[in-house]
Amino acid sequence: MNIHDTPHAPVAFDNTYARLPERFYARLAPTPVREPRLVRVNEALARDMGLDPEWLSSKEGIEVLAGNRVPDGADPIAMAYAGHQFGTWVPQLGDGRAILLGEVVGGDGVRRDLQLKGAGQTPFSRMGDGRAWLGPVLREYVVSEGMAALGIATTRALAAVTTGEDVVREQAFPGAVLARVARSHVRVGTFQFFAARRDTEALRFLADYVIDRHYPETKTADEPYRALLAAVIESQARLVARWQLVGFIHGVMNTDNMSVAGETIDYGPCAFMDTYHPQTVYSSIDHMGRYAYVNQPGIAQWNLAVLAQSLLPLLAEDDEAAISKAQEAINMFPALFKTAYLSGMRAKLGLQEEDEGDEELVQDLLDRMATGNCDFTLLFRRLSDVFLDDAVSRQSVRDLFTKPDLADDWLEKRAARVSGEGHEESDRRAAMRAVNPVYIPRNHLVEEVIAAAVREDDFKPFEQLLDVLSSPFKERPGLERYTLPPRPEEVVHQTFCGT
Repeated sequence: MNIHDTPHAPVAFDNTYARLPERFYARLAPTPVREPRLVRVNEALARDMGLDPEWLSSKEGIEVLAGNRVPDGADPIAMAYAGHQFGTWVPQLGDGRAILLGEVVGGDGVRRDLQLKGAGQTPFSRMGDGRAWLGPVLREYVVSEGMAALGIATTRALAAVTTGEDVVREQAFPGAVLARVARSHVRVGTFQFFAARRDTEALRFLADYVIDRHYPETKTADEPYRALLAAVIESQARLVARWQLVGFIHGVMNTDNMSVAGETIDYGPCAFMDTYHPQTVYSSIDHMGRYAYVNQPGIAQWNLAVLAQSLLPLLAEDDEAAISKAQEAINMFPALFKTAYLSGMRAKLGLQEEDEGDEELVQDLLDRMATGNCDFTLLFRRLSDVFLDDAVSRQSVRDLFTKPDLADDWLEKRAARVSGEGHEESDRRAAMRAVNPVYIPRNHLVEEVIAAAVREDDFKPFEQLLDVLSSPFKERPGLERYTLPPRPEEVVHQTFCGT
């Protein structure tokens, strides 16, 4: 993108979180970097936010995105929160390398946070350098934008810049800053921070803030805080179901990494499964498999139980009554998740009506996929193109299994189930192609992008992958390599946080 010397538009901030009491955050500006250079501006997102992409790519805009200039109207803060990390309680975490510049209300009426990730040390850095290196910044940019294109609630990448400075991890890497956009950065851990301090006043401030910003319909409920808890539970049940439906593994589902807005947040050692197995783990720090693919729904419920515990002082004056209300809300999660997940699986399998045997049909397929080392994304995409009575199109599915006959009787069961619905086959196949992606941010492709940028200062693969992922459901000629699972030498076994 060309760099323009003349800015066209400022950022119009309206910073509601910074107007909360000062114990919610630390006020400080980003730490300037030596030589900021623009990698990319997300022009479509910028326009949704009412920002001028040309201004963002101007000299002044790049300085803002890098943290070298605090724009008029910004009120930069590092947010305080706590959390359970791999089940271990940490009473103070907070933004250790991110600074919230402020909030922007777009032309679409949506209020969004604008945060700089990798913006330098804060009072919450805990011995960290407060910086980010280019690899994790590109990974988050690619994967979060891929998730957005898939229709999954997520934080977004507004821009990325390099800093002209090295960041030392196991070796020296080029530094970078990600301009991240979210509906908010309030986390389960934010509530934990104040609950652990028995600061009921702050809990009430925070709960009222989240109600006003994210769940205004709960404000008029008979029990607004109980309704807030139920709304967060429902949003997380839907979100994690969507993760499971595309084979996404977050990798670090700590309570400080769970947004109460129901968005996917904090893309660290995240990954999309290639070969399906329920116990799949990629994160290099998840030694016990706590956050394995199959465990994500249960971990989400565990995290939400922690949120419910934090909200107890607001649910009722009597402890037993508060616990009863919290438990009742938490008990809703399995059914909400199951409903969302099975509904999504029916769509992926081309089932337009509900049947009591659907759960068994789905599980039978998954078991066979695990036994047959089947690629998760390709399996569902190829099912989208199977004619019920056509051996050739069935063979494309059979070919994905190391033992092709594993697919045979399941395909017969599905054919019988679909035929019984009596819907037009062309409509069914079109509907399946609309929910089963052909392109996802496969791990080896993301690593390829990072390697080109870090080793060769070549961002063309990054731009190409973003273009491919922008239309994940539409197959395009010439992009066949982006549909393929990795060759043996390309398989990514571990992903890393980058901190």
